[in-house]
Amino acid sequence: MKFFIISGMSGSGKSRAMATLEDLGYYCVDNMPVALIPAFAEICLAATGGQYERVALAVDARAGKDILGLLSAFDRVREMGCDYKLIFLDTANPTLINRYKATRRKHPLMENGVTMSDAIERERELLTPIRVRADYVVDTTRFEVAQLRETIISLVTGSRRGLMRINVVSFGFKYGIPADADLVFDVRFLPNPYYEISLREKNGTDPQVRNYVFCDGTADRYLDKLFSLLDFLIPQYTKEGKAVLTIGIGCTGGRHRSVAIAEAVTQHLLEQNIIATATHRDSHKG
Repeated sequence: MKFFIISGMSGSGKSRAMATLEDLGYYCVDNMPVALIPAFAEICLAATGGQYERVALAVDARAGKDILGLLSAFDRVREMGCDYKLIFLDTANPTLINRYKATRRKHPLMENGVTMSDAIERERELLTPIRVRADYVVDTTRFEVAQLRETIISLVTGSRRGLMRINVVSFGFKYGIPADADLVFDVRFLPNPYYEISLREKNGTDPQVRNYVFCDGTADRYLDKLFSLLDFLIPQYTKEGKAVLTIGIGCTGGRHRSVAIAEAVTQHLLEQNIIATATHRDSHKG
């Protein structure tokens, strides 16, 4: 089981870090009571079927007085044989103050007239023992969202490459463009197998249909240009921190041409070691 614990200063980016872990397929729990952490680890270790194969917890000053028991809870988890990794996010005080001003939220330790600066200093004092125990300390003072995401991915996977997932969806324009499409490409200019009676009931995954779509070389020339465009765009989306990209490939009915091209696009992405899947939304329709 892969078990990560995210801790750090309030406003340092823990919520963003947990969102990144969710994108990586982790079961994430935010602000779990300290007393329940060992029990939760025990449940995860005993589970079957891979439900809790990857788990992440966020713990911080919101635990209040219970935070003093965090180190003991961590020790109990390790005694169970769960070799967790602790990531601590830190940020300079002036940046934390500015972030709180921007969000207009109250620091969790601001009560009874305590100032923001005093609350941050108190939190830093409380979290010092946890910071010392951390496997990784990440200073997010100058981080943009995409930089934090890339750093978390790097620490968790051992790779600096963003794990963006790409959905390639074939569709028919007469049934509407997919609502979640980020990029849409129209392939209605390609040879249409619909007009061949022997191919009409087949779809673009059939070799005969594919051969018809690619028969005059237009599809090959189109894909050369499309692949070049995607090879440029995808690293830009990854750099921006996008988790999922949906590419729509449309023809008239979504049964023949769009399916064949979507399959070719997906294969190209897989050959680039990009996580990609093809979905043929309208291939079963008339």
